[in-house]
Amino acid sequence: MKILVTGAAGFIGSFASLRFLARGDEVVGLDNLNDYYDVNLKLARLARLTCQGNFRFEKMDLADQQGMSALFARERFERVVHLGAQAGVRHSLIDPHSYISANVVGTLNVLEGCRHNGVGHLVYASTSSVYGASTKMPFTVHEPASHPLSLYAASKRATELMAHNYSALFGVPTTGLRFFTVYGPWGRPDMALFLFARAIIDGKPIEVFNNGNHKRDFTYVEDIVEGVVRATDRPASPNPHWDSNNPDPASSRVPYRLYNIGSNRPIELLRYIEVLEQCLGRKAQRVMKPLQLGDVPDTYADVTELVSDVGYQPDTPIEVGVRNFVDWFRGYYRLD
Repeated sequence: MKILVTGAAGFIGSFASLRFLARGDEVVGLDNLNDYYDVNLKLARLARLTCQGNFRFEKMDLADQQGMSALFARERFERVVHLGAQAGVRHSLIDPHSYISANVVGTLNVLEGCRHNGVGHLVYASTSSVYGASTKMPFTVHEPASHPLSLYAASKRATELMAHNYSALFGVPTTGLRFFTVYGPWGRPDMALFLFARAIIDGKPIEVFNNGNHKRDFTYVEDIVEGVVRATDRPASPNPHWDSNNPDPASSRVPYRLYNIGSNRPIELLRYIEVLEQCLGRKAQRVMKPLQLGDVPDTYADVTELVSDVGYQPDTPIEVGVRNFVDWFRGYYRLD
């Protein structure tokens, strides 16, 4: 198939592109290569893709309405995997406008491209952050996600509602995937594993928020990507049992689906740090901090539907995943 992957120079986007390429799909990767974090890391991820014969790169901003419209009209994609976004809960407190531009306006341009050019299925990234103030565990897509605690989360929830609108009005099959704390090699430098590893190696203290009383559904990137690919191959379809008197948020009478995609195994943050210390062979200096504004104490994904519908089966323990990250980190930054 010809597949558009947005955010192709990003963490998950680059892995997803590699997986599609490995099975013979033609991939057009789109990214604006912004400087939210180290552009050289994005370029290094991209270099792993551009050496592939069936990959082409388009440098473009998702919010570029004319550019996006022309790209869709020219390429006539069969599938779109929309992973490009302005990420990060904490940064949304500093630069909220970028989240509306990239996540809301950018997703609108993707939806319009799908609508007008016969795209057979749109798979897009949402986030576990949409559950916000909810403490009912495990998080399930069958419960409303009505109380996000950051603009990042709110912007992602908006994209889910927008996708339903395009599925309902224009018949575009859309599948949203709520990612739960993805980690692994080639990860984002603003995420905990990256920050912790750098600080421990440099002999600097790490900030442990909520006094370490976090639990996260840490999910290895290769497991995530397997789920993304499987979901892409299964276009959303109407739920024939959907009841408007008791509406299920995860499906609809139109071709629309929402899924959690996580490990289904919440891990205490302190255990995560302990595994990292073991892999690095060094102890961390821990500075305990209160819960950060906009953050949530725990995440725990119910992935029942993704398992039953597409055969998703995350199986990478953190001991293996963190070791793989540390091996990559040392190699990439040439650390002894």
